[in-house]
Amino acid sequence: MYRTHTCGELRLSDAGKTVTLSGWVQRIRRMGGMTFCDLRDRYGITQLVFDQDQPELCDKINHAGREWVLQATGRVAERTSKNANMSTGDIEIIVSSLVVLNEAITPPFTIEDNTDGGDDLRMKYRYLDLRRDAVRKNLELRHKVTIAVRDYLDKQGFLEIETPVLVNSTPEGARDFVVPSRMNPGQFYALPQSPQTLKQLLMVSGIDRYFQIVKCFRDEDLRADRQPEFTQIDCEMSFVEQEDILNMFEGLSRHIFKTIKGIDLPTLPRMTWHDAMKYYGSDKPDIRFDMKFVELMDILKGYGFSVFDNAEYIGGICAKGAAHYTRKQLDQLTEYVKRPQIGAKGLVYARIEEDGNVKSSVDKFYSQDVLQQMKSAFGAESGDLILILSGENANKTRKQLCELRLEMGNQLGLRDKNKYACLWVVDFPLLEWSEEDERFYAMHHPFTSPKPEDIPLLDTDPGSVRANAYDMVINGVEVGGGSIRIHDSQLQQKMFEILGFTPERAQLNFGFLMNAFKYGAPPHGGLAYGLDRYVSLLAGLDSIRDCIAFPKNNQGRDVMLDAPTELEPAQLDELKINVVKE
Repeated sequence: MYRTHTCGELRLSDAGKTVTLSGWVQRIRRMGGMTFCDLRDRYGITQLVFDQDQPELCDKINHAGREWVLQATGRVAERTSKNANMSTGDIEIIVSSLVVLNEAITPPFTIEDNTDGGDDLRMKYRYLDLRRDAVRKNLELRHKVTIAVRDYLDKQGFLEIETPVLVNSTPEGARDFVVPSRMNPGQFYALPQSPQTLKQLLMVSGIDRYFQIVKCFRDEDLRADRQPEFTQIDCEMSFVEQEDILNMFEGLSRHIFKTIKGIDLPTLPRMTWHDAMKYYGSDKPDIRFDMKFVELMDILKGYGFSVFDNAEYIGGICAKGAAHYTRKQLDQLTEYVKRPQIGAKGLVYARIEEDGNVKSSVDKFYSQDVLQQMKSAFGAESGDLILILSGENANKTRKQLCELRLEMGNQLGLRDKNKYACLWVVDFPLLEWSEEDERFYAMHHPFTSPKPEDIPLLDTDPGSVRANAYDMVINGVEVGGGSIRIHDSQLQQKMFEILGFTPERAQLNFGFLMNAFKYGAPPHGGLAYGLDRYVSLLAGLDSIRDCIAFPKNNQGRDVMLDAPTELEPAQLDELKINVVKE
């Protein structure tokens, strides 16, 4: 056999045993007449010792290099100089036999936690990067999360059912990745953005409780929390209302946190979408710290400061204990909010001094009485710093203030990755209006049910209709979301009309679903968690790429496989595709 034990398994209680280990060379050290080799596998590292009394073995190990694959047999002995930083640090193997299983060229970067390889290089040689303990642990965590998910949902009566990967292309979502059909020239499959309609059909089928850990595909611009292919924990239930869904999947999150982190989550608070936007400028607020927005139009307008007098919105945040910020730091904050990605025109600040007076960058326009009113509105105290933004568009200014709030949270150390603050955001708008297209779009998707009490507004004021939808947010990241679905074919048809679908187009794109509803669709709803985002949060990562075995880069390329790539002309001819190069 290649091994009797792994490189992370042996302990002092194994002293005296003859064992065989196999793994990769982490490092080789020569000290006097002795040679020491750290042998590594997925489970850990064990030190091998080669005595000068065995010159043939010493010669063989001295010839080896980093990442060579070795098999070593020897006796387990207690180390004289123990290493408390290693799980196997109390023992070593006195080697009596060594087999070189495979030689290796020198890797392009060090296979260590603190590697010298940059992102691009590590992505090109991802199979080497995955040997590093720090990266492998992310995949182990991902595995444990999926096991916890399956365990919980199985106990709740869910069935894991696979849905097709080659489906039809539908409008109203992100761009589809499409796959040409050789047997149907000129026609294309789409890769699923989610199994949304299919899981609804499973509810019509009477499956009642479905889940799937499923790959999804969206041809979107990429960023740290997006990949062209990603994984969802996709779920659906029949005969449920919103409260049933929230309780079920709050229970799933509680189970994940307890199983993976040993944390007992409290009952999750709920916040309406309207309050999230009003107090945090985001539908995914980070509530690890307070710093809520305070609106100041009633206090600061009408005193001759034109920036405020002409603004539609004036709002600010209070950074507790930050009055010590220097002018240089405040200027840097001003430049931060003026960056094109944020787009504010400037920043007004006010310090609360030791005597309780307010010292502001716009003192000449405001009396101390007015500034004291502002101070009271924030509940500010001596040593606090107030930061204010204003603008002609309230929603845009709130988003700018959100970015400032998050930056202050970072600077003041309030966004601790080891602290978790979870909540539900509920009562989203059902629709959002596009000025460019002069039409409504579904904020989530066309199958989201309106709040029952808001259904009459579909005819009179569709923009005011609230959705029966909900998102779970953890530390300012949307990790999952869902809705109660429309199960009445007439209401679904009404929704399509509002979204600008003709009856013919609705039938063409979604006729399979609407026809199924006519055969008796139960009330149903569901939710999908983003597995990559969830795991990256639990691991304290800045990017979901680090918990995916083989991710794409920011240009959507797999630099290891060199994909996407051009096809051979014969393949294109077979698919009846004519590529026109610019």
